[in-house]
Amino acid sequence: MSQIACEGLVKIYKVADLEVVALQGLDLAVDAGELIAIVGASGSGKSTLQNILGGLDTPTAGKASVAGFDLASLDNRARSIYRREVVGFVWQQTSRNLVPYLDAAENVELPLVLGGMGGRDRRHVARELLDLIGLSDRADHRPHQLSGGEQQRVAIAIALANRPKVLLADEPTGELDTESAEELFAVLRGINDALGVTVIVLTHDPLVATQVNRTIAIRDGRTSTETVRRAELDADGEHRVVAEEFALLDRVGRLQLPREYVEALELERRVRLALESDHVGVWPDRPRARRRRDGGEDENE
Repeated sequence: MSQIACEGLVKIYKVADLEVVALQGLDLAVDAGELIAIVGASGSGKSTLQNILGGLDTPTAGKASVAGFDLASLDNRARSIYRREVVGFVWQQTSRNLVPYLDAAENVELPLVLGGMGGRDRRHVARELLDLIGLSDRADHRPHQLSGGEQQRVAIAIALANRPKVLLADEPTGELDTESAEELFAVLRGINDALGVTVIVLTHDPLVATQVNRTIAIRDGRTSTETVRRAELDADGEHRVVAEEFALLDRVGRLQLPREYVEALELERRVRLALESDHVGVWPDRPRARRRRDGGEDENE
């Protein structure tokens, strides 16, 4: 059973007299302990999905569950428990992650103070987490004394302080250079292995997706494609990474064709389908696409 499961998820916002559909039937399944990326351009519905998974917003329709919590039916008390114990957040803006007048260790301890943990235990947990992210030697440094990459790594430690089951990272490398971004992903992979926490990175940058084994793309409020990366041996016995992209089929049989396919074949509104023994053919609904270039018979026949 998936730790995160969304089925037919819909979110509609009302702005004045207008209704804006941010999610329109989104499906998503994530197993416990996965490290995945969810990629989408501005307006794709990525941020709305993050807010729902994080317990900051509620769906208009459909189902969304995380670690046994039905996110559509939580009351205020249950939602507070969910946000405190089940999910951790790492935001792109470091000002949302760190308190500027506290040092790194004190920042990590802060969620534990709010949770009522004693001082000795708090300090022990903070030291463990700072050691896990490779910043135990920077424990007494305040945010302005840390680099951007170090600040984001401390933000990860803060998000992990209450031992959440799911970590949501919103554009965590958006303000970092390439080297710092690679270090941050090394930390995410390390905490994923060490703690078994499920990590979801939400980003608009498709290059970030190369850092994880599974990438889910969102377009127009739905999951559109999924890219799976795996290591295999080539003919010379060398390891190589193979990436394979899949279109996602929802439970009623709908799928989104990749935009570049639609544009290349000038697909519009209606398409012709042909069922073959091992695949389905898709053709534009116009005469010139159904005729061979030499004027022969219909390609569908």
